[in-house]
Amino acid sequence: MKMFSGSLVLENLRISLLSVRSHMMRTTLTVLIISFGIMALVGILTSIDAIKFFLNDRFQMMGANTFTIRNRQMFRIGHDRNRAEDFREISYDEAIRFKELYTFPATTSLSIDATGTATVKYENNKTNPNVRVTGCDENYIITSGNEIVEGRNISPTEVFYGSSVAIVGSDVTKKVFKNKEDPVGKYISIGPGRYLIVGLLKEKGSSLGNPDNICFIPINNARQRFSRPNASYGINVSVSDGSKLEAAIDEATGVFRIVRQVNAGEANSFEISKSDNLANMLFDSLSYLRLAAVIIGAITLLGAAIGLMNIMLVSVTERTREIGIRKAIGATSNTIRNQFLAEAIVIAQIGGILGIILGIAIGNALALSIGTSFIVPWKWMILGFVLCFGVAILSGILPAVKAAKLDPIDALRYE
Repeated sequence: MKMFSGSLVLENLRISLLSVRSHMMRTTLTVLIISFGIMALVGILTSIDAIKFFLNDRFQMMGANTFTIRNRQMFRIGHDRNRAEDFREISYDEAIRFKELYTFPATTSLSIDATGTATVKYENNKTNPNVRVTGCDENYIITSGNEIVEGRNISPTEVFYGSSVAIVGSDVTKKVFKNKEDPVGKYISIGPGRYLIVGLLKEKGSSLGNPDNICFIPINNARQRFSRPNASYGINVSVSDGSKLEAAIDEATGVFRIVRQVNAGEANSFEISKSDNLANMLFDSLSYLRLAAVIIGAITLLGAAIGLMNIMLVSVTERTREIGIRKAIGATSNTIRNQFLAEAIVIAQIGGILGIILGIAIGNALALSIGTSFIVPWKWMILGFVLCFGVAILSGILPAVKAAKLDPIDALRYE
């Protein structure tokens, strides 16, 4: 026999809504408990989707076909708890030698992190001492996924002679050019030196370490002004044809083993990582957040299930005479059971709808704050409705069966 059949569905829903209205206070509390559980679940899962979309977008800006040679492995995230390994620093001569020997059809650039604590000044305005300065060659703009919106790039001649020119990020210009003047062609102080601004970087947004709070200067100028012992240089390689990325990495590995004089059979004394490696590692770590969301939602929904079962048992007790009357005029046990199950489902779904709305609002509040577009989490919405339906069945089946088994004569005598 079907649990719900024909015209009884609408009648059960009508009676369920009347019962909800007649016990508004306790129904509201149960709805709120359910909605908080669904809100936590949908909200966190939507936020995770927003973060993944954001990371994907940001790391694609770095170039999907780019890899980096460095002396230090990235920190490991997730199940691999081994400490990241450090190798001997990559010297300037080794970086230059690699660039000369690497003949694969790709764009190669050299860079060095000059400092992360520079102060930039223009007239009476200055930044906090937290501006990152990167020494680079003329190809770094391409391989790093940056874009110049005004002015020009650093020229090979300026790189060779270590000229005092700079390309600056949008955060730096906002802080030191407060009168809205055109920064290109102006002189600024970066740390100990005076530099001519030749270009402005396209704004990326205040995230991932604030990539707009940065200045690029010629690599040979950085070697002079920000020299330090044991400095290690980075090598970026951007391949125009994505299908040849692995081949480019293999050839780069062979060339740099020669440059580093690594003997046959020995492990590499350097790290090669693709631009999406860190994003993938972060995606793996987000699985822990997703698990936490499921646990939080499950615990809250368990409490909601207990509360809903309690309210339905109380409802059965209060409506014992009503059940007796319905059975006396011909209602079957299945009809009574379905009526109470329908009431539990209505309460659970009201809580689910409220929780889903709140969860989407919270998740998209985070999405908008980090600069991603509005997300409609269809699969999490469906999951919310399914969970609410499951909670309703689990919570309502015992009270519904209890109501269905009531003897009509005893029920009519109940006071």
